[in-house]
Amino acid sequence: MLTGVTIGQAAAFAGVTVKTVRHYHRHGLLDEPPRDSSGYRRYGSADLLRLVQVRALAAAGVPLAEVGPLLDADAEQFTTGLVDVERRLTERIAELTARLDTLRRLADGDRLLLPGRALAILDRLTELGFSDDYVTGQREALVLSKALSPELFDLFLTQFEHRLDDPEFGDLTKRGWEARSWDPHDPRIDELAAALADNLLAKRELLEVPAGYEPGPDAATRYGLVNHHLEDQSSAAWTRLNALVEAKLRAAGVPIPHQ
Repeated sequence: MLTGVTIGQAAAFAGVTVKTVRHYHRHGLLDEPPRDSSGYRRYGSADLLRLVQVRALAAAGVPLAEVGPLLDADAEQFTTGLVDVERRLTERIAELTARLDTLRRLADGDRLLLPGRALAILDRLTELGFSDDYVTGQREALVLSKALSPELFDLFLTQFEHRLDDPEFGDLTKRGWEARSWDPHDPRIDELAAALADNLLAKRELLEVPAGYEPGPDAATRYGLVNHHLEDQSSAAWTRLNALVEAKLRAAGVPIPHQ
């Protein structure tokens, strides 16, 4: 007569579930013991020893595909195998720690995605009295600019920095943000667009692209995604103001892509 314990008892003794024991069977890590006269498999002491060893290695982080070869290896191979597993686990821990740090930093929003120079611009906007929603929009535009036009990102930051040193530009920009509440046919929009364009053209050198820069076939699309960000969520007045400013810059020879 066969002696031993049932699969449920074996699982309980080893501190695993019956499902886990069957999983080990399917992976060839634990031989299925013979059945007794009632049709139940009986696990003997050797089976329990193997089950405990498999569980211990798996719990230590050894991949199941490597558990069997390790248990069947000699003492030297076993030690070497564990050292290799330890090395990989250490690398994995370092990777997960870095990811955890990234997640914690993401609590600060898109600031993680921007370099210090761009963050300084956003802080300057706040210091100059721009509204929170305007600063948020500019932060998102900076993230898009860095992702979609990385070759022009530093130039964009330089332009931004110079514009913030111009009080007139700041005042006009704030008026433009307020214009979202205006009627799209308000004559003030035409006046504001002309003033903004004149201000930008007064420092024409800031509108120049680097020598040798060749825009790609999708340059207009990339430009539109950055410079028209939030237009679909803003008013018709805001959209019209932007379109008028771009039209005036194009008329002056500035290569603004057409959407």
